[in-house]
This record gives sequence, C-alpha cells and structure tokens, in this order.
Amino acid sequence: MSGFFYFWGEFFRSPTSAFMSQGVSYEWSWFIATIIGILVIALPLMLAVAMIIYADRKIWAAIALRRGPNVVGPWGLLQSFADGLKVFLKETIIPSGANRGLFLIAPIVTFTTALIVWAVIPFDVGVVLADINVGLLYVLAASSLGVYGVIVAGWASNSKYPFFSALRAAAQMVSYEVSIGFVLICVVLYANTFNLTEIVMAQQGHKLFGLLNGFGFNPLLFPMAIVFLISSMAETFRTPFDLVEAESELVAGHQTEYSSMAFALFWLGEYGNVILMCALNALIFWGGWLPPLNVDLIPWFDIPGILWLFAKMAFFFFVFSWVKATVPRYRYDQLMRLGWKIFLPLSLLFVVIISGWLMVTRYGAAV
Repeated sequence: MSGFFYFWGEFFRSPTSAFMSQGVSYEWSWFIATIIGILVIALPLMLAVAMIIYADRKIWAAIALRRGPNVVGPWGLLQSFADGLKVFLKETIIPSGANRGLFLIAPIVTFTTALIVWAVIPFDVGVVLADINVGLLYVLAASSLGVYGVIVAGWASNSKYPFFSALRAAAQMVSYEVSIGFVLICVVLYANTFNLTEIVMAQQGHKLFGLLNGFGFNPLLFPMAIVFLISSMAETFRTPFDLVEAESELVAGHQTEYSSMAFALFWLGEYGNVILMCALNALIFWGGWLPPLNVDLIPWFDIPGILWLFAKMAFFFFVFSWVKATVPRYRYDQLMRLGWKIFLPLSLLFVVIISGWLMVTRYGAAV
C-alpha cells in the first residue's frame, strides 16, 4: 500500500521518474508520461469547449432577454453534447468538384493546431507539459498555422463563398498578427524572457509598491493589453471581426460545404482557440495564476493558483461573448484600417517608448 502512495506522489512530482521507479526504461517512461500529460490537457479541453459553447449561448440569450438552452439536461447543460451527437450521426458529404484529400485534411489541421499550442501553456508553477524557454515564440508559430485550415478548406471546396472566406482569413490573420507580435515584444522587454512561466512570475508585485500582480496595471503596458485583447478577437474570427463567416455575405464562409464531424472539428478548433486566447490574455498581462493583489491575506493565498487562472479566463470569455452579443460586424475596410492604420503604428510606438523607458530606468546605470 505504501508503494502505491509512493508511486502517485512521485507521479505528481515527476511522471517520468515515477515510471522509472517501477523498472520501466527512461525512453518508455518519458513516452508514457508525455501521452498521459497530453490526455490530461486535451480531454478536459474538449469538455471545456462543450461547456463554453453552452455558456456562450446563455450569455447571448441573457443580453437579448431570452432563456437560451434550457431543455436538454438540467438547465440545458447537455445541449452541447446533444448537438455533438447529432452531427456525429450525420453523413459526411463531399462535393463532387472538391479536392477530396485537401477537403478532409482542412478541418483536421484546424483542430490539431488548436490543440498543439496548449503544450506550452502553464496552469501553475511547474504545471505545464513543455516548459520551454521559447514558449511565447512557439505560441506565435503554432497559432499562426491555424489559418491554413481555413485557406485549404476554402480552396478545396471548389465553391465561390468558401474561397472568398479563405482570402479574407489570410488577409485578416496577417493584419492582426503583426500588431500582436509588437505587443508581445513589449511584454518580453519587461519580463526579459520568452518563457511563459517566467513571464507570469515577473508580474508578481509589479506595480503600486509591489501590491499588484500583472503587467496590465502598468500604465505603459495597459494600452497594449487592450490592443492584445481586441486583436485576440480578430485572430479567432469573433464578432465584430467575423467577416470570414459573415452569414449575410458568405453563407457560412469556409464551412459552407462541410457537414457532420468535419463541420464539428471546425467548431472545436474555433472555440479551442478562443479558450487559448483567454488564457494568453490572463497569463501575459494579468498575472496568470497569481492573485490580483500581492498581499498575504488569509485565505487569499490559500486559493490554488489554477483556480485564479480559470477565473481570469472565464472573465475574458465573458468579455468575448459580451462583445459578440452587442457590437455589430465591421465592414472589411474598417477591419483592415483598424489593423494597419491604428494597431500597427500604436504597438510600434509603444515598443519604442517602452524600450526607451527601460533603457533609462533599468539599464541607465550600465549606460
């Protein structure tokens, strides 16, 4: 019995070491531990997607003074699972003029790229699948691949509206990733690292005599936090930036010709990216798993850090849903103007300002 408890205690500290203590080779121990880590992240994420789709619909309904899902299960909680079962039982129809291989690969690419980014997302100190030094660069690189699923789906469908959607997606993704890149440069300058765990820890006691946790409380970084939040909505094609799926113009955009589980994979990827952006907003600017105040109040610090992170993610998801329910869709020229004429110059200006400020205050003595 003591061996059982020893194994699980060691497993939570170092999964690879736990399996090696049972006589398993290092290679197999690492492989098994990695697979378990992937499942521990991926399976709850899929459950979270089902729940936030339900939450999304409930928030829209509340803002529009409606009830929302309330029939399937208690308070309608099983509505998303019923919808998933429905699309699972439907037939996958491939248009006769479509490129069959690319048509089927596109939703897989969208879903996969939404999952692989979570490998470097820390939920607390040490609670991360891969705590790499270039975690922020990995997030940028992997999340950028998601647009290929939309582009391939639009081209492979051999249809007018999906193709227009693919063109819009490519232009929109490039437009807002540029400003996001400059925003993240501002954060890296302050944190002096690309590691996401170290970026969060650099925010501890950051402002107001060490009382506040979060770069967002810094007057120089608060505008960048707002730019990042709005750009996050554009990157995930959320209203008012959902011109990729504008139903009044493009029917359903790149998803028009899709049905069954191929259609569902697009939804899973889309909402997986929304959760990811909520997590990044919390981690990069608002202290991640740290409480908002750096004050040792009981039971303030007794709350597990992962619950603080989930609470901040829930807040940002509420903001995403609130904006979707209240703000009308932009015209395409407004979308491009915001990205290229406002966010890009603003973020570039703040890179210069923050660099100069840090040179004077942090490195002034060295110069």
